Amino acid sequence: MSSRPFPVRRIFCIGMNYAAHVREMGGDPSKQEPVFFMKPASAILPNNSIMPYPPQSSDLQPEVEMVVALHKGGRNIPADKVDQNYVFGYAVGLDMTCRDLQRAARETGGPWEMAKAFDHSAPCTAITPEFYAGNIARGKIELKVNGEVRQSSDVSDMIMKVPEIVSHLSTLVELFPGDLIFTGTPAGVGPVEIGDVLEATVAGLEPLLITIGSNT
Repeated sequence: MSSRPFPVRRIFCIGMNYAAHVREMGGDPSKQEPVFFMKPASAILPNNSIMPYPPQSSDLQPEVEMVVALHKGGRNIPADKVDQNYVFGYAVGLDMTCRDLQRAARETGGPWEMAKAFDHSAPCTAITPEFYAGNIARGKIELKVNGEVRQSSDVSDMIMKVPEIVSHLSTLVELFPGDLIFTGTPAGVGPVEIGDVLEATVAGLEPLLITIGSNT
């Protein structure tokens, strides 16, 4: 694992990228297109931190995700070139979501950015370079809350795989070194409370440990 800091430029996220999660959110995987959104780089929360419960919400939900870090960018990147040339490494992240704010925004047809992009909303481990981790196309992805399994799946269950995600994103925006991509979450999302301990894992990567703290 590299001890050098990774200069995060932007954080892209993909939603609705596991079929079972699409279904639990009331969608149809055969009709639901993956959804892209962003978080600010300042939303990163380091491993083994206490995350303040966001005061604007009463329904905070963690979503375990594999994170991809890029060390090369560009536009219109071919999917078959991604793994060999563009991926620096992988990490474990949590897409923290204020579900009540997201739900309210959806009901009015408004943007739900503030439900996803608030302070500390992107806890993330250090990045394991692909040189050590290999090309992660499969492996258990799991979230435990206070030691009990909340989410459990396999990275291979992603609807849009890493090469496709990077390739598709590069048709929408120019990608750059330092960009992070949160690749979607499995089924099993639910609320957490102050004092809960979250352990997020992806096979072969450093575990992510976060404690939910007070908002005062």
